[in-house]
Amino acid sequence: MSEESGIQDPTGTTGTPGTTGTPGTAPGPRPEPLRFFGTTWVDHDGGYGARRLGVAVGSLAGAAAGCFVLRFAYEGLAIADVGTFVNLLVVVMFAICSALAFRRTWEGFSRRHDAASQASTRGLMTIGFVGSLLAYFFRSLKEAPGERLHREEYETAREQYAKRTARRTGNPSRKKRKR
Repeated sequence: MSEESGIQDPTGTTGTPGTTGTPGTAPGPRPEPLRFFGTTWVDHDGGYGARRLGVAVGSLAGAAAGCFVLRFAYEGLAIADVGTFVNLLVVVMFAICSALAFRRTWEGFSRRHDAASQASTRGLMTIGFVGSLLAYFFRSLKEAPGERLHREEYETAREQYAKRTARRTGNPSRKKRKR
């Protein structure tokens, strides 16, 4: 959440614990912005539906363009006459990397991956970019990619904040002590 990380929200305020940031906003945790969506995913306002449509169309167009480029690469290998084994190897490599990238991207919408595993799979994700784009497309048909994960984290942070502030009501120095 931006409460802990100090990420700027679209209004330009930095989220810090217990501050309101701007007059008129409630204190507490702020939602973490999503790529292409900002914080519109919280209340589904500010063109949320149009953004989802744009992400769906853009990711599908990107995947189609990627397949088109990969086809040119395959034709280049065919013109170079490298042999059927190399052609088969390239096709299988892109298919496997795309499938793994799809799965990893899809899992990333429901749980966070640690930084070490992200760094170790960066090459695989680059080769399998078509799979990642397809995962974005399919997820954007239901919700903003990553919305469920961010919503769960945001609701948990709001509940924890409410529990913390409920315990701290009143001035502790004015409490009557039992003797």
